[in-house]
Amino acid sequence: MPLPLQQIVTLVDKRISVLLKDQRILEGRLVGYDDFMNLVLADTIEKGEQERKLGKVVVRGNNIVRIALVDII
Repeated sequence: MPLPLQQIVTLVDKRISVLLKDQRILEGRLVGYDDFMNLVLADTIEKGEQERKLGKVVVRGNNIVRIALVDII
């Protein structure tokens, strides 16, 4: 099984969904990451009852529960 960072590199410049420990879901384009799995997302939207446009955000790796590729139809 590949290491998580080897999988993350395949997601750069793609739209991903990130589930956080506090159950929030962020969707954005992955523009960067580091060895601690801190992520930089561009064009980010916080999903929920109301969507919030956040723009560019940094997500700390220790707050991430799940990362998934967003299917764009």
